[in-house]
Amino acid sequence: MMRPLSRFFQCLFRLVLLAVASAAYTAQARADTWQPEPGTTWNWQLQGAVATDIDVQVYDIDLFEAPTSLIDQLHGLGRKVICYFNAGAFENWRPDASAFPRQLKGRELEGWPGERWLDIRKLKRLAPIMQARLDMAVAKGCDGVEPDNLDGYQNRSGFRLKPRHQLAYNRALAAWAHQRGLSIGLKNDLAQVRQLLSHFDWALNEQCFAYNECDLLAPFIQAQKAVFSVEYEGDPAEFCPRAKAAGFSTLLLPLALDGSSRVDCLALF
Repeated sequence: MMRPLSRFFQCLFRLVLLAVASAAYTAQARADTWQPEPGTTWNWQLQGAVATDIDVQVYDIDLFEAPTSLIDQLHGLGRKVICYFNAGAFENWRPDASAFPRQLKGRELEGWPGERWLDIRKLKRLAPIMQARLDMAVAKGCDGVEPDNLDGYQNRSGFRLKPRHQLAYNRALAAWAHQRGLSIGLKNDLAQVRQLLSHFDWALNEQCFAYNECDLLAPFIQAQKAVFSVEYEGDPAEFCPRAKAAGFSTLLLPLALDGSSRVDCLALF
């Protein structure tokens, strides 16, 4: 009667050891993850030929469009590289578009042809797709990732998404990135900053000055994590001093993010 019980405890012991080893590996990967500090200079360009001669510490570029040679070149210039991909919406032009089942695709994103909100409740269905994208980021040499559209629950997605669904999905993305040694930023989703602060290494926000909601990003600065922010319109003489006082790394860029113009608040004031 003792031998089966002994085997049971042996199996249990092995499972405990595996769990401890996995936790230790994840903790070490997280400890080694790059975390930019407030005031880090950056450039954001997702379309067109990327200009590599801008004197900044960080480049944010498209994961699919950027060749490994470009990332290697930027690393050679001493830059960190963040790679953008869409985590909350389907894009019909991406090379992995066929991997998305029809049931995961919801309403079209207003103003963005070819994009549809994803049913982020279906974590098991989305996990292999998003993890493959993170693996691509690792293979290309990205230092971090910028997953877009992390606020589907606040939009007319076509699904009954709740705040808890968004929290679960965003935390899963952060865990998958950290398991691979990738830094990850929280894109927008200001209503959940406090719940997600410990899971993300920096924040990227669009138009918080235009919408008077920049104060919601203060916890990132207080935690010594960079806030990369962008305005698409407005007077830099008005918002740049406020951005610098807040500790943000703020740019005025065209909505197309095509590199056609750029104003850096940190360079102006």
